[in-house]
Amino acid sequence: MDESMTTNNLRMYYTRMLTPIGELTIAGESEVLRFIYFPTGKMTARPEPHWEEAERGVVRETVQQLDAYFARKLRAFDLPLGPQGTDFQKEVWRELERIAYGETISYGELARRIGNPAASRAVGLANGRNPIPIVIPCHRVIGSNGKLTGFGGGLPVKESLLALEARQAVLTELPRRRADPASRADQADWKPVRWN
Repeated sequence: MDESMTTNNLRMYYTRMLTPIGELTIAGESEVLRFIYFPTGKMTARPEPHWEEAERGVVRETVQQLDAYFARKLRAFDLPLGPQGTDFQKEVWRELERIAYGETISYGELARRIGNPAASRAVGLANGRNPIPIVIPCHRVIGSNGKLTGFGGGLPVKESLLALEARQAVLTELPRRRADPASRADQADWKPVRWN
């Protein structure tokens, strides 16, 4: 783990979580999420010796929200984030958060969205340094030819995340095709769909 991924003199908590894409390590202070690490790929790391293994504060909330995400019950995370990086990296990561669930864009489009269309390579590097993947959805960025490109958890994990979101996007559109709620008045258990 390099120096940009350490936090000195802060009380850090972490936990390991089993998910459909493998074991994730989630770390943060009590009020700010700092890292999500994959079990394989280039975004792997071990907790630092001074970190405490405990599901407290934002770490606990992250586990709950990731559980809901993988169960296809959550489309947008609501967590206090504290990614560490350069100003440029943070600008890219903020823009990643604006990519809608189930949507993909190219690195070139991401560069255009931050107002620097010639910076697609730098955007790709910043995307690859995202310390809070899934929550900051760097997996939603693909090559300009529509193919999957690098991902800190490996391409199979990226493909799985995109497939999970694509299936959910299709499934959540189905209720919109239903008949008008008034025509279902005889069904006492029918409720309108709540969109996130």
